[in-house]
Amino acid sequence: MKKYLIVGLGNIGEQYAQTRHNIGFKILDYFAAQEHLTFETQKLGDVATFKLKGRTFVFLKPSTYMNLSGKAVVYWLTKENIPLENMLVITDDLNLPFGNIRVKTKGSDGGHNGLKDIQEKLNTTLYNRFRFGISDVFSKGQQVDYVLGKWTAEENEKLKERLDKSVELIKSFGLAGISMTMNAFNGK
Repeated sequence: MKKYLIVGLGNIGEQYAQTRHNIGFKILDYFAAQEHLTFETQKLGDVATFKLKGRTFVFLKPSTYMNLSGKAVVYWLTKENIPLENMLVITDDLNLPFGNIRVKTKGSDGGHNGLKDIQEKLNTTLYNRFRFGISDVFSKGQQVDYVLGKWTAEENEKLKERLDKSVELIKSFGLAGISMTMNAFNGK
């Protein structure tokens, strides 16, 4: 049975729950609600498993805070014996318009501290990532407030359709592979 590690990046704590920076957690929570999955608090994160067509998806929401996500990623890849190419990291991206999706097999951290820590701990930039656009409509010097800010009413209205698309993307990653998933979802 093929196994996949799906890592949603975010910060623990109620004060972060509805923020743009926590889109990784939000996507995994939405997926779990759709499929009636329950997250359990385990070592270095909250974990749920989902089985689909002979594949097992291990969903991880690291409890290490965003900037130390790499520790949880390395632990769960090792514990579950999942090859690096079967991992997908979900993160927010300021450089993409709201709701736009970009799936890549490698790349820089783009200034994202969660990705930076993962790359340092894995010692590679060659891992799959799913970037969810949160746009960059903030005033100079307001980036932290914007990223840690709550979704606007307009964004919340459009979010459900984007979350549905995100669930499809995760399933596609496990069933069709990274190349087909990039072709089907990038820019959508």
